[in-house]
Amino acid sequence: MARLRAPGGCPWDREQNFDTIKPYLLEETYEVFDAIDQRDWSGLAEELGDLMLQAVFYAQMASEEDKFRIDDSLDAISEKLIRRHPHVFADGTAKTSDDVKRRWDEIKADEKKDQGKPHLGRLDSVPRQLPALVEAQQISSKAAAVGFDWENPEQVIEKLNEELLELAEARRNGTPGELEGEIGDLLFVLVNLARFFKVDPEQALRKTNAKFRKRFSFVESHATLPGATIGEMEALWQEAKARE
Repeated sequence: MARLRAPGGCPWDREQNFDTIKPYLLEETYEVFDAIDQRDWSGLAEELGDLMLQAVFYAQMASEEDKFRIDDSLDAISEKLIRRHPHVFADGTAKTSDDVKRRWDEIKADEKKDQGKPHLGRLDSVPRQLPALVEAQQISSKAAAVGFDWENPEQVIEKLNEELLELAEARRNGTPGELEGEIGDLLFVLVNLARFFKVDPEQALRKTNAKFRKRFSFVESHATLPGATIGEMEALWQEAKARE
């Protein structure tokens, strides 16, 4: 990467900056997800290389501006892993994964205090640029960590039914803005239900999207579209489902 960025290197690589390559970091991340979902191990090896390239790219640009080197990034994460796992590298104790997560958050808060960073609300640490499902999962988890939560999944399902009734009312009498709000509330409750069942909502939806793609592809390959009736398409959909 240093050679690509050097005078006489690649014109495209030399033109890039911290902002212009952000879309590629996001793209490579999702390609890693796709390789995992497909259980494409050779593809995953390649995609992880592409993802690591993005880290190298950022670090090289930072090095050119004397901000930091990639060694600093690797040292920082190594030290952080040791510091936040006292039950492994020191005399701390943690019997469950919940104990580990709780201690991790406590150590993280102490680190920020020692660094003199201003106190932030618990939700301020969740990036607003995250995909909406991931953001909802993280902010609800942080609220739940201090007790602002339902007691059991049944209560969440009850809330889900309540939101469905409110959505029906908004559909009948509400404005487009109110309808949008009720859809958002419904999605937020679904994310919380997934959290109770220890399901990653983002990955769950990605897998459902992949399933829909596969079944619809079968329908598309066996019917004239547009032109087929809904009954014909539904029959093909059920056949594709049965083939799975």
